[in-house]
Amino acid sequence: MTLLAVPNVSEGHDPGPIAAAFGPGVLDVHADPDHGRSVITLRGEPGELATTVLEGAARIDVTGHPGVHPHVGAVDVAPIVYLDDATRGAACAEALVLGDLLARELGLPVFLYGALAGGRTRAELRRGGPRELARRMRAGELVPDFGPHRPHPTAGATLVAARPPLVAFNLWLEDADLATAKRIAARIRDGGEEGLPSVRALGLELPGQQAVQLSFNVEDHRATPLAAVVAASRAHARLREAELVGLAPAAAFDGFPKDLPLRGFEPDRHIIEYALKQRGPAGRPDPG
Repeated sequence: MTLLAVPNVSEGHDPGPIAAAFGPGVLDVHADPDHGRSVITLRGEPGELATTVLEGAARIDVTGHPGVHPHVGAVDVAPIVYLDDATRGAACAEALVLGDLLARELGLPVFLYGALAGGRTRAELRRGGPRELARRMRAGELVPDFGPHRPHPTAGATLVAARPPLVAFNLWLEDADLATAKRIAARIRDGGEEGLPSVRALGLELPGQQAVQLSFNVEDHRATPLAAVVAASRAHARLREAELVGLAPAAAFDGFPKDLPLRGFEPDRHIIEYALKQRGPAGRPDPG
């Protein structure tokens, strides 16, 4: 039985040591210095994956975060991902074990989100960033599910969930400013005027690339495939290129426009189904 973990680390300049910390099960590393974020995708078995994430988190030393991506900690989120309904229960159990381990072994406050927390979102917990999180914890407005009732002095807090695959996806805009990107994101995210179901969206400025970006989390690719995200964005701005962050199911790309470049995309590495066939247990090449 295979599960995935997708720890997001608040450092995007030097992802090599971060990836190495999580061991041989790593399938993909996506780093962005403007975002100040490295997204690690690793595979593992129930009963082992939580310990692997813990061992990686214990080696992370991040005391600053210059990037634009919202965050509350060094290992900011650490979801356990199930690939089908049959493994959902195992993922939920593994996520709870992980939360307990991060709290007991590393002294981190851990907040659950998603189904394990009654639908509470990452955005709710990240609102206002690390300082606001600390204030809300001091005031008793937020109580961690595991660990101390104050942020770790250097590592902050960690958010943990059990969830199905989420598609993280970016679009670069041509000849647009940050205000335009934010306006488009507000219109097309779930709940906006043109709301796309299960889509979270941000407009971001990337100083290092002198570019403006729409950054998306598509929480249900069956409800909203990436082609629909591209079409909604194109209704408001010209697009330069797209980017997948981490791995995604093959079905997320149904109908994806052939005329939009997809930066660095390699199906054997970035489509979940293909990547798992390419790599055997613990990340070793699958002999077939």
